[in-house]
Amino acid sequence: MIKQKNRLTKTAQRLRREATPWENKLWYEFLRSYKIPVHRQKVIDNYIVDFYCRKARLAIELDGSGHFYDNKKESDRIRTEKLNSLGIEVLRFSNLDIDTNFYEVCSVIDEKINSKLKD
Repeated sequence: MIKQKNRLTKTAQRLRREATPWENKLWYEFLRSYKIPVHRQKVIDNYIVDFYCRKARLAIELDGSGHFYDNKKESDRIRTEKLNSLGIEVLRFSNLDIDTNFYEVCSVIDEKINSKLKD
């Protein structure tokens, strides 16, 4: 178990260094300076989520085109169910959402975090 955690931690560090353009945009233009801490490439259980707000128990995932194939859809569904079972809600956005509806994506994230903090 410790080896698995160490491997995931190293992978998360690499993913932070090699972030996609869409991850960088969301991070540098919104989440990095968000009023509540949000972390990049956070290890949770046996997964690495793109972004995680611990206080709101909210994972934010950005899905590239590979996520739309049937096998990846199924693994994403299983991953979401597992995170949900840990009390973590998952928000998913496509890279296209970041390109074409960036401010709407930011608004949805902000509203979701605020609503979860009120609960």
